[in-house]
Amino acid sequence: MDLLETRELRYFVTVAEELHFGRAAERLGMAQPPLSRAIQQLERRLGVTLLTRNRRGVTLTDAGEVLLNEGRATLDAAEAAANRTRRAAATGNRLVLAVKSGADHELLRKLLDVYAAEPDAADVEVLLCGIGEQPKLLRDGRADAALVHLPFDPIAGFDSEELLTEEQVAVVPADHPLAARSSLTMAEISNVPDLPLARWPRLDGTYPPGPGPKVRDQSQLAQLIALGHTMVVIPFSSRAWLWPDHTAVPVTDAPLVTTLIAWPPHSRSLALAGLIRTATRL
Repeated sequence: MDLLETRELRYFVTVAEELHFGRAAERLGMAQPPLSRAIQQLERRLGVTLLTRNRRGVTLTDAGEVLLNEGRATLDAAEAAANRTRRAAATGNRLVLAVKSGADHELLRKLLDVYAAEPDAADVEVLLCGIGEQPKLLRDGRADAALVHLPFDPIAGFDSEELLTEEQVAVVPADHPLAARSSLTMAEISNVPDLPLARWPRLDGTYPPGPGPKVRDQSQLAQLIALGHTMVVIPFSSRAWLWPDHTAVPVTDAPLVTTLIAWPPHSRSLALAGLIRTATRL
């Protein structure tokens, strides 16, 4: 049996995501009849039914579910390979390290300073990103390594080394009564009528329910806290971005946060290996 082509996988994944041939064809920029024929040819070649077609629409079979998951991973890997190849040609001996904006300030500074002093150290470009974006940047090849945080960031499929485990603090307006406390608990901050917890987006882009404001970036969050509209619980090391209008109070029973350096398991980069060695020594 011939190997699957990326073109075929892209066709199938698009149809599987849309569950509608017309919408899939529009998304792919092609007519519907050749798309339908391509999927039928794929099913004949594999000897399985991938899609169930009826008047109500299209549904995936068990085999189709498997190919959807495998196809997405294959397409991501192909895109990542192309991105890394282009970057290698364009930048030479350079590494891209993805870091969530506002996080790991002290650790990042130490890592870059110590690694820069190593013999044959590569140039390191720090790619600042939003919440939960580090794994995607690793998967699609735009980053060689990333600083990620458990229990927040998914690290399945990556190699990783633990660097730091720390407690969390509540960041509140400096003039709020909670700012005078020496410590807080999750129960005490979970239901403060005049200071609801900020709501960060989940990995799928949706927000959890609650009365707090929706936030997407650090500057927006800092402004809302200073205005007395919200508070947030963050790792202790992230307090570097706090304003004079903020106060950080330890939260004694908040989950511990572990910072790791993660990278694709297939990497053979000597420069990356050196960066990881440096990070683990810190």
